[in-house]
Amino acid sequence: MRIFDPHIHMTSRTTDDYEAMAAAGVRAVVEPAFWLGQPRTSVGSFIDYFDALVGWEPFRAQGFGVRHHCAIALNPKEANDPRCREVLDLIDRYLAKDRVVALGEVGYDSMTPPEDEAFARQLELAERHELPVLVHTPHRDKHAGTLRSLDVVRESGLPPGQVVLDHLNELTVAPVLESGSWAGFSIYPDTKMDERRMVAILREYGTERILVNSAADWGRSDPLKTRRTAEAMLAAGFDDSDVDRVLWQNPVEFYGQSGRLDLGEALEPAAASFQGSSVLRGEPGE
Repeated sequence: MRIFDPHIHMTSRTTDDYEAMAAAGVRAVVEPAFWLGQPRTSVGSFIDYFDALVGWEPFRAQGFGVRHHCAIALNPKEANDPRCREVLDLIDRYLAKDRVVALGEVGYDSMTPPEDEAFARQLELAERHELPVLVHTPHRDKHAGTLRSLDVVRESGLPPGQVVLDHLNELTVAPVLESGSWAGFSIYPDTKMDERRMVAILREYGTERILVNSAADWGRSDPLKTRRTAEAMLAAGFDDSDVDRVLWQNPVEFYGQSGRLDLGEALEPAAASFQGSSVLRGEPGE
C-alpha cells in the first residue's frame, strides 16, 4: 500500500512519527504552513519557519524514505494580527521555490475583514505562480464559512479544480464537489472526521476529487490516520484500487498541477547517515 498524506504538520511531529509513517506505507507528504499554537510576534519568526519547511523538513523526512513538499501562506488565524501582516510581502519569493507545491493554508478562522483581505490577496499570488491552493474552512460555523470560501474562490477567477477546501464534514462536502473544487477531510481521534464517517462519505460521493489527510498538528492527533482510513475502506468493501485512488492518485493529481511534485523512487531509510549529519551537529555553514 502506498500513501500520500496531502496535509500533515510534520513540524509538530517527532522522528519516531516519520519512522512509523514509513512503515505504514506513507511515501509522500505535503506540509502546509499553519499556526504553531504560540502567537508569532515578528515577521522574522515566519522567515525561520518557512525556511525550515523548504529545507530542514525535506531533509528530515528523507532520512526515513518520505518525500516532503510544502505549501506556504499566512494562515487565517494570524492574518488578524497586525504584527504578522508584513508576511504577505514575503510569500511571493517562497512560492517560487522548488519544494513548494501549493499556497496554503489560507481561508477563514473567524471570518473577519483582515482574513478577507489576506485570503483574496494570496489567491492572487497563487494565480501568478500557477499553484494549487489549500483552503482552511473555519472550525466554527463551518457551513457558512465554506460557502463564503467558495464565493471568494469564484471571485478570484481561479479554476475550481486548482483549489481544495479542507477540514470538511458531511454538511459541507456537497457544495464543494458541486463547485468543481476538491474536497479535503482531516481524520482525527476526537474531533473533525473519523474513519467510519469518512467511509460513509466515500460510499455516498465516490472517490473522485477527494483528499484524505491526518493533519497531525500539535494537538491530539494521529499521523497514521491515513493508513487507518485505508484499512477502514477495505473492511467496508472498497478494493485496493479505490484505496490507491483516494490515498495516492488523488493527491498526486491535485499537487501535480504545480509542476513541482518530485516523488522519484521510493527512498530507503537512511537513519545511520541521518544521525551522523553535520546539520544535526550544527556545524558552521550547514
